[in-house]
Amino acid sequence: MAENLLRGQLEACLAALSSTASPATLRAYRLDLEALAAFLEKRDVCDAARLDVGLVRRFLGAERSRGLAPRSLARRRAAVSHFAAFLVKSGLLEHNPAELVPTPRQGAHLPKPLDVDQLARLLDTPHDGSPLSLRDQAMLELFYSSGLRLAELAGLDLDDLDSRRVRVLGKGGKPRQVPVGASARSALETWLQARPTLAADGEPALFVGARGARLGHRAIQKRLTEVARRRGLPEHLHPHRLRHSFASHLLESSQDLRAVQELLGHANLSTTQIYTKLDWQHLAASYDAAHPRARRRRADSTDP
Repeated sequence: MAENLLRGQLEACLAALSSTASPATLRAYRLDLEALAAFLEKRDVCDAARLDVGLVRRFLGAERSRGLAPRSLARRRAAVSHFAAFLVKSGLLEHNPAELVPTPRQGAHLPKPLDVDQLARLLDTPHDGSPLSLRDQAMLELFYSSGLRLAELAGLDLDDLDSRRVRVLGKGGKPRQVPVGASARSALETWLQARPTLAADGEPALFVGARGARLGHRAIQKRLTEVARRRGLPEHLHPHRLRHSFASHLLESSQDLRAVQELLGHANLSTTQIYTKLDWQHLAASYDAAHPRARRRRADSTDP
């Protein structure tokens, strides 16, 4: 019975999270919190109200000893912190003990954007004009035009689309409005004309599948992969790659980090700053290729 109490508390937290989080986030947090529950049960802690700083530290230490990477440890801590915050809100804890445990340090992961010209060729490649192809083109254009996350695009309804902007629900249920570029607007208008041939009656989703219902996350990923392969892209394409490309290309052109932060829906500027490092890599490569003194042969430096 006591063990069921802890598991029930965990399920209540995940049920509350499901109303705002993407399916991927929910799956990840379930995995993390089930690991925490197993750790606590082995120590006869069967009520989350006993969670404290010492237990959180020992749990993360045990996970580190098992060989979990810093990135995975950081996610474990985030899940525990979310669970503890839920317990505080439920009156089972007075404070969040995970807040007193620092996030494991991890190296910056620099995304690899697609080349501007390469991406332009991909988007401009003609297709067969079928309703599914028109839908895929609209999704591609919107991903790159507005820097949307996969869950944000999948969750779009018809009412979320305006003439020049789109309203999305970001991480944590935070809403934001993002501009839609001319190419994306054109592709969306064409798709909307074809959408009635696929959509079921009363279906509110902007993007639907062949059966007329909302297109799911995996279906979107699969379609993007297939389209990229058909159009001759030599690299794997996934939605987050288009989001990376959107951010990197915009930052390279505008140098406005705050604007890019707002468009991406990042809560912290530090999350967006990773793209400044990416931009520096691009500038450094251009310098090495173009500057006369950067292109000197190594042997030249030994000449008198």
